[in-house]
Amino acid sequence: MTFTSRHISISINHPAEKVYEFVSNPENLPIWAAGLSGSIQNIKGEWIAQSPMGRILIKFAERNAFGILDHDVTLPSGESVTNAMRVVPNNDGSEVVFTLYQRPGMSDEVFSEDAMAVKKDLKRLKTRLEK
Repeated sequence: MTFTSRHISISINHPAEKVYEFVSNPENLPIWAAGLSGSIQNIKGEWIAQSPMGRILIKFAERNAFGILDHDVTLPSGESVTNAMRVVPNNDGSEVVFTLYQRPGMSDEVFSEDAMAVKKDLKRLKTRLEK
């Protein structure tokens, strides 16, 4: 069984390596990912964020040379959601791609709202990095 998915992407006029460095730093989440984090702290090696959903745990993939920014989000309910995310070179700039999955029990309306929130976050990231 597979989930319904949407690939949401944005082109950023900023080198892929620099985009990766910025996004892979959890401390930067509140700057661009309002849908995920209003504030974040490293507590005993774990990244804990205050989000619109409540207190969440965020764990990024290990730093890598491939632009992989996957991260697991543990929701207040204890459910863990894996978010697949990549930054790839796009000529002198970059393309950031986020794969959004429609989880079991998630209505089409909520799925669309999540997609809009991801788009807003990626636009915020673009604005911040193209300054």
